[in-house]
Amino acid sequence: MTVERLLRLIAGTFVLASVLLGVYHSPNWFYLTGFVALNLVQSAFTNWCPMMTFLRWMGAKDESAVSGRA
Repeated sequence: MTVERLLRLIAGTFVLASVLLGVYHSPNWFYLTGFVALNLVQSAFTNWCPMMTFLRWMGAKDESAVSGRA
């Protein structure tokens, strides 16, 4: 799986889990949802995401490297 796909999977999982925990456990979990959203917004403007850096460090490949695009 590529970095881009993994990032979407992880962000979606975190949002879904924090919403479910916020509804069924404690509303404080909604802060995690907000944190994920803020990271996604800042990465849209800066083109840098801490999770993508971590995924690359773990060995995930970029989409351009997998598809052969330069």
